[in-house]
Amino acid sequence: MEFSNNLLVLILAIIADAVAGDPGWLYSRIPHPIVVIGHQIELLDRFFNRTHYSPVTRKLLGVISILIIVSSAWLIGWLIAWSCNQVSFGVVLQALIVSIFLAQNSLYQHVASVAKACKADDLIDARSQISHIVGRDPNSLDQRAIGRAAIESLSENFSDGVVAPIFWYVVGGLPALIAYKALNTSDSMIGYLTDKYADFGWCAARFDDAANFIPARLSAFIITIAAFIIPSATGNRAFTTAIRDAKKHRSKNAGWPEAAMAGALGIKIAGPRNYDGILVEDAWMGDGIANVDASHIFMALRIYCVACILNVFWLILFYSHNF
Repeated sequence: MEFSNNLLVLILAIIADAVAGDPGWLYSRIPHPIVVIGHQIELLDRFFNRTHYSPVTRKLLGVISILIIVSSAWLIGWLIAWSCNQVSFGVVLQALIVSIFLAQNSLYQHVASVAKACKADDLIDARSQISHIVGRDPNSLDQRAIGRAAIESLSENFSDGVVAPIFWYVVGGLPALIAYKALNTSDSMIGYLTDKYADFGWCAARFDDAANFIPARLSAFIITIAAFIIPSATGNRAFTTAIRDAKKHRSKNAGWPEAAMAGALGIKIAGPRNYDGILVEDAWMGDGIANVDASHIFMALRIYCVACILNVFWLILFYSHNF
């Protein structure tokens, strides 16, 4: 496919996802591709990740599992891209397929639901809504912690669910995009430091760190530019906070967009939190207040929307200067 067509595919995909998102009527009838990938990961987990295996064996089998998952995803992506190239409406068809792997709309809807519940002072609903996008115990969160969690999730998933898929499509087309999503899904399912996954999930976690290295920093830059555009946000502080605080995060990558968003909003996020009844003493990121409310979530959503639009502009600049 021509490089100019690649740009058109991405722009159409961004628009399609922004408008339609993940249609409930469709995915109530057929499984979402990410769900299919998840089933493959679960199957390999059950087959290879046996407790009686040695740590070295489990780590090796984890590497083999990721190679199977990523290579099969790449092959499927190549076959789909080849098929699209054989038909006259291939650009539109491929754009619709790419849009399936973008999370702009669904992420906005999830976080907006949290913001609305917080604005209505409905703690029960806010906890219910936040449980869809974070892994920590929602019953341990008060409204301020829910607000911080929503903003953290919005920022991190802007990188993982929006910028990174676009970036990998630019790098290697549909095969690279689907391979990335398979890897990222693997990390979200098995890339943990628990007894069960410390060895088996090691490869998934390390490869995902590598795959998100550039997208995470690009996401922080885009959030910073968005903060300069929105009058009530602070671009300078977004930049300095990202540079200073990103390394405080447990993740090598998630700290970049999260710290940038914290700086843009003039708040501090992260900090101590509860996972499965265990208190995790994470460092704070940002200099502002920790008493986050609904207004901060809505402001973060405005920054997020502008950042999603900016993706179109950096793509146009990239393709116009390189091809």
